[in-house]
Amino acid sequence: MTPEIELAFAAIRDEYGRDSLARVDEMLEPQKQQRHQRHPLQKDAKWILPGISQQPWHDPHGHPELAPVVDAFETAHATIKEELETAWAGRRSAFSDYEHYLQRQEDWQALYLYRKGGLVEESAATVPTAYRVLKESAVDTELLCPLLECHFSTLLPGASIAPHCDLWNFSINLHLAVDIPEDCGITVAGETRAWEEGKTLLFDYSFEHEAWNRGTRPRTCLLMDLWHPETTVPERKALTTLITEIRKMMGEG
Repeated sequence: MTPEIELAFAAIRDEYGRDSLARVDEMLEPQKQQRHQRHPLQKDAKWILPGISQQPWHDPHGHPELAPVVDAFETAHATIKEELETAWAGRRSAFSDYEHYLQRQEDWQALYLYRKGGLVEESAATVPTAYRVLKESAVDTELLCPLLECHFSTLLPGASIAPHCDLWNFSINLHLAVDIPEDCGITVAGETRAWEEGKTLLFDYSFEHEAWNRGTRPRTCLLMDLWHPETTVPERKALTTLITEIRKMMGEG
C-alpha cells in the first residue's frame, strides 16, 4: 500500500477501532483470501470483500438502508420517464456511447447523472427529477458509491451486453425500469428476470451477468451503484481511499 493509503487506514482505525478494517485487510492479502472460496460465477471479479453474502439477486425493498432510495425512485418514475423521453427526442447530444471498463458500445447509450466522484451538473437541466431524487436520496445520504456512477442506460434495439463480472462485490446495482419494450431481459448468475416498468431490480454485479434488447425500440433503465448494505461505514471510507489511490497510480485519477 502507498503511504497515503496507510495513513488513511490508520486514521480510520483510530476512529472506529483496530478491527474495523479487518475484512479490507483480508481482501488485500492473497493468502488470507484463499481461505474464503468465492462463488464460481464471481471468478472474474477483481476484488471480493470477505463476509459479503454470496447472493446474486436482492429484494429492492429488503434492505432498510436502501429502501428510501428505492421508494423515492419508484414514486417519481412517471415524471422521470417523461423527462427522459423529452431528452432522448430533443437533446440526444447529452447521451454518449457507454464506456464499460471492458469495452465501449455504440448501441448502448448513457446519460450520466453522477460520474468521477461527483454529480454531473449539466444533467440537472436535462432530467431534473432524476437528478434531484438521486442527490437527495442517494448522494446526500452517502448511499451512492462515489467510486462508480449513476446513469440512464439505453440499449438500442438488437443490442446485447455480453456475460461478464464487474470489478467488486462491495457495491450493488439498482435498476429503475424507466422505459421497457417487450423482449428485453437480464440474467444474473444463471437466473433471468425481466424489468417491470416503474419498478426496481437489485443485484450483486460481481456475479456474471448479461442483458439484451430484442425489441423494436430502445430499452432504458436508470442505473445506480449503491454501497452494498453489508458493508460498514469505516469499510466504505477505506475502500474509497484504496480504489481512488489505485486509479491515480494507474493514471485514471
